[in-house]
This record gives sequence, C-alpha cells and structure tokens, in this order.
Amino acid sequence: GQDPVWDAGELRQAAGLLLLYPHRGRWHVPLTVRGAGLRHHTGQVSLPGGRVDPGETVEQAALREADEELGIPLGEVEILGRLTPLPVFVSRHLLHPVVGVAHRRPDFRLAVREVERLIELPLARLRQPDATGWEERVSVRPPHGTMEVPYFAVQEARVWGATAMVLAGVDPGATIGAAIRAGADAVSVMNAALAAGVALGYVGVFVVL
Repeated sequence: GQDPVWDAGELRQAAGLLLLYPHRGRWHVPLTVRGAGLRHHTGQVSLPGGRVDPGETVEQAALREADEELGIPLGEVEILGRLTPLPVFVSRHLLHPVVGVAHRRPDFRLAVREVERLIELPLARLRQPDATGWEERVSVRPPHGTMEVPYFAVQEARVWGATAMVLAGVDPGATIGAAIRAGADAVSVMNAALAAGVALGYVGVFVVL
C-alpha cells in the first residue's frame, strides 16, 4: 500500500528561504550550518528556515526564520515565488522552498544557538567539476542499509538532503538572469529543474534518508 510518510497532509509544514544576492560581482545564496542546540539535523547545512507557525503563510515563515537566524531584514527581500515542496522523511516535514532576491548583500547577524556557521555560496560553484561527490550513508528507513548519496562540496562542508535537492535546481546563469528580469519566471525555471530531479529519482536519494 501507499507509504503514509509521503502523505503531505500528515507532514509538518516548514519553509526555507533561497535568497539570491550580489556579492563581489557574483550571485550568492546564504546557507547555515545548524547549531548543536537544535532538535533536528544538527551540524547539517541548510537553507535558513524552520516550521510554519499557525496563521503564517509559507512566505512569512521563510522571512521570519531568515530574520531570526541570520538577521536578514524582511524589508530587504523581494519574494519571487515558491518552488515545489519537498518531503523530508527523517523529521517528517514538508519543506516549502521560497525564492527571494536582495539587491545588496545583507548585514548578517547570526543567532548563535541556532547557527554554528554561515556559508555564503557563490552560485557558480554549483557548476564546477569538483563541486559534487558521493558518500555512503545509513538510511533511517527499514532495513537501514547503507547507500551512496550525492552531495555538493561547499567551503569544507557537504550539502546533501533537501537542501542539495533545491540547489540542484538552480542554474547560475539562466535562473538568476530570469530572477532579475522577470521575477516569478525564474521560479518556473527552477521548478522545471526540480521536476527533472524527481523524474530521475533524485528526491528519493536526497530526501528520504
């Protein structure tokens, strides 16, 4: 029968902000290394984000969490749209990636308890030949065997799981150009890339561990 884990109605709603901003002549996105005091995914690299509170929209939650974790002022972010939600098995959340753009680099202020380190990722890094690799991990799903999973190598960290899946849909050229010229059209480009990942089974590799 159908695995109930993948029923979106039974998953807790979460939001993450994929923020595009210019820095030193290149487009970047901020990623966080999650602090040891958090309940889920400690030490992992993620988008700034967290659970959607009652009465909040996904966009409001993404902006609030980015402000709380990295001190990004809400008024400096223009929301372009949402990407396709991704189920995250290990924490039983449905992640809603929200795409935003800032026209200057934010003055980041890290929440020490939640964020161990800030990674400012140049998007061009994602297309470099040595940016991707594979490592062996143990699945949290029965029968708990080991499997090879892909990751992005970024500033002495490995980005995998749902965050890697979102980044895999980013085209450093076409997507960012579309983001600046046409707003939500960039979201359509990135959603198409995510859909291609689903068709190739990448969601199963990245997210269900």
